[in-house]
Amino acid sequence: MDSLAEDLRTMVRRPLTASHVAAMRKMGHITEIAAGMTVLMAGETPATFNYLLSGEVELFDPETGTRIGEFALGPGQFMGDIGFLANSHALYSMRAAQDSQLLVVPRQAMLDLMAAMPEMSDIIVSVFAARRRRQLEQGDSALTIVGRTEDRRVREVLAFAGRNRIPIQQFDPGSEGAAACAGVCMLHADEPTVILGRSEVLAATPAAIAERLGLALLMTEDRLYDVAIVGGGPAGIAAGVYAGAEGLCALVIENLTIGGQAGTSSRIENYMGFPTGISGADLCWRGEVQAMKFGTRFAMPHRVVALDETGGDFRLTLEDGNVARARAVVVATGVQYRRMAVDRLEAFESAGVYYAATEIEARYCRDAHVVVIGGGNSAGQAAMFLCRTAAHVHLLVRGTSLAASMSSYLSDRLAKDPAITIHYETELTALHGQDMLDGVTLRHRGTGAARDIPARAVFVMVGAEPNTDWLKDCVDLDDKGFVRTGRDVGGASAHATSRPGIFAVGDVRAGSVKRVASGVGEGSVVIAEVWRYLNPTP
Repeated sequence: MDSLAEDLRTMVRRPLTASHVAAMRKMGHITEIAAGMTVLMAGETPATFNYLLSGEVELFDPETGTRIGEFALGPGQFMGDIGFLANSHALYSMRAAQDSQLLVVPRQAMLDLMAAMPEMSDIIVSVFAARRRRQLEQGDSALTIVGRTEDRRVREVLAFAGRNRIPIQQFDPGSEGAAACAGVCMLHADEPTVILGRSEVLAATPAAIAERLGLALLMTEDRLYDVAIVGGGPAGIAAGVYAGAEGLCALVIENLTIGGQAGTSSRIENYMGFPTGISGADLCWRGEVQAMKFGTRFAMPHRVVALDETGGDFRLTLEDGNVARARAVVVATGVQYRRMAVDRLEAFESAGVYYAATEIEARYCRDAHVVVIGGGNSAGQAAMFLCRTAAHVHLLVRGTSLAASMSSYLSDRLAKDPAITIHYETELTALHGQDMLDGVTLRHRGTGAARDIPARAVFVMVGAEPNTDWLKDCVDLDDKGFVRTGRDVGGASAHATSRPGIFAVGDVRAGSVKRVASGVGEGSVVIAEVWRYLNPTP
């Protein structure tokens, strides 16, 4: 057994102490469940924290009535995974494998108890996180998508699930797994189908999955948050962690996936504390779990399209028309890679053209030639990651050198790797293929010479445009659309904008250092400024 598997097994079974159980007994009650009785169904929202005093509880398939895998809970263990913190819906069904006795504590009472007992919270959160990671590693989930791997809708769902740490199974039409699903719902070879459990059919879209799993978080104007953080990248997550730790009622609103642009980085090696590197997705997920532990809520995929002030509070209007209210706002929307002016670019998006290089995209590039466009660290990290599985990686750089745009350790590795070719002063001018990309045309900017090469994927990582269209009439922006802050706009603090109560951090802020560590730092610091705004001294 490898060390990761051993670590997961240890964490999944990490016990609570006698004092923890005694505290739970004061908050909850004991209930008896007979063998075969269902305790939780996939798709339900767990309303209680269930601690097993005696007996055994197992995962099971409600359709066939059979036990799933070898995983089961015994005396001294508790049910649930990381979704308990976010109040999201269960991704599995559980029942009593034998007559059992449960200590049942209402969810909010348990969260309050965890806040009051940090050691208990550490154990529960560690176990929850390990269980979710185990689900991801082993593919255990009641969420399934049946559809062709080449279908861009399938790829979009898998990317959304993967980057948000949602376990999901995928079967191609005609496979044994798809045949099992066909017994409970109508499947069409040309239409992807998402199934929760064995019978509930969902639309094959990230929005539908998020809504059903409770990730979308229904917005209402009745709820007033202390602070709304717009953007779930490193800066926004850090702000969420510190806001929750300071006792603020905080909401993080993310347009697509938690982690933002940094979450798509396959490996970050210059972030302090991780000498062997860590993926952006893992780093951001750890931060998300930490923020949820302190009570910060996350809502996705929601796009904020307008911001206005009414009666001293801020109204954030979402793309679906719903409104969230907050006493203060932190803008952490980051930047996005520019779309290149190349014919058919949009037609190939998610079908050969990508803006992230993670394990999800890498599976489509195995033993094939791929192209990475960009001269920054993100492009370099993507090239290094993809060359592990691709036949060859072509890195296109507009300039004559990487010295000014990329860390030296990374550019040195790229130059020495035989599986990577760096094409300086080179641009992509055409994309080739029918439904899927199969080749590109490259052009040397100096000589004008053009040539075609085979390519199954193109990863676009050029330029950086701030996500601030929704702020144009609200706060001062610079000529490139970045949010201006501090004394230059009359801000009361370093991250304050021209509008009191609105702050900006991370890549979206004019003059910021575009690095993960600096974004985390700004997100951490800004909450002190938010606190002073919400609690002014006489």
